[in-house]
Amino acid sequence: MSASLYEPLTLRGVTSRNRIGVSPMCEYSSVDGFANDWHVVHLGSRAVGGAGLVITEATAVTADGRISPFDLGIYRDEHVDMLSRITRFITAQGAVPGMQLSHAGRKASSDTPWHGGRPLSPDEGGWTPIWAPSPIPFSERSQVPHALDVAGIRGVVAAFRDAAARALDAGFRLIELHGAHGYLLHEFLSPLSNERTDEYGGSFENRIRLFVEVTTAVRTVWPESLPLLARLSGTDWLPGGWDLEQSIELARVLALLGVDLIDCSSGGIVPGAKIPVGPGYQVEIAERIRREADIATAAVGLITDPRQADAIVQGGQADMVFLARQLLRDPYWPLHAAKTLGASVTWPVQYQRAVD
Repeated sequence: MSASLYEPLTLRGVTSRNRIGVSPMCEYSSVDGFANDWHVVHLGSRAVGGAGLVITEATAVTADGRISPFDLGIYRDEHVDMLSRITRFITAQGAVPGMQLSHAGRKASSDTPWHGGRPLSPDEGGWTPIWAPSPIPFSERSQVPHALDVAGIRGVVAAFRDAAARALDAGFRLIELHGAHGYLLHEFLSPLSNERTDEYGGSFENRIRLFVEVTTAVRTVWPESLPLLARLSGTDWLPGGWDLEQSIELARVLALLGVDLIDCSSGGIVPGAKIPVGPGYQVEIAERIRREADIATAAVGLITDPRQADAIVQGGQADMVFLARQLLRDPYWPLHAAKTLGASVTWPVQYQRAVD
């Protein structure tokens, strides 16, 4: 029997009050990785707004793994205190606090989008080196990354593990490994960015090795009672790149390693790929991974209409719907959408006098 958008979803020992998740959205508002009042309000307001799951932006596991100098981070123990304030508030509003762990790879050391997103030199507040599986720059204007050696790869694995332990200390109830959008884990997956000839390149088994090692390491510190998610770019949208068939196979492997849900996105490995963008354009990825890998999925991608979101869940195409831009425009979308769908939700008591 299919669920609806407003039915709870339980993953391991954690229950989301509905099937609506706040997709990770970079805010570029941190200094040295620290959360601040902006993050309290940004994330907290989406919990007040009725989402079942609230996930932080891509949170860097190392300082040089930040997309920009202004990214949220969890590479220092001192980051935990302010993050704990955020998780307490989210939890108090009835939502599940989640954190996306990320390493930007060859996309690191970039400016904010509202300043063009160009690569930054050390003189401009950026850094060098940046790291990747192979010394292939993301674009013509990007700096050439250094290829990680085996010792460096082990350091990345340890950084993800340590970040997961800090996320637990901060009160997060769910973590997501960012393996999409052209960042480091995705860079190892895709032949377009990985030209290695050692045990981390070439065959499918070798290209997924880092993802497998990170997942295994994270599960050593992340409790069995708490869910682990992975975000994948289901396809690079380019011949010879990472594709949906490989994503399905990787999802099967990750499920055996303790991943509970695949957050299904696409693209990002190179600039200029022709992507058929439109409402729900990535839902098929979520549907196929769910069906063929036998694992829960979340659908993303310009989903704005409540009826469309509900139909995705009701039709068994995905178990959750993650929203990004729509929740920037309307933090209370889950509460407003419930009225459209005739679902019963409870507004915060502080706001109930304004509700029809």
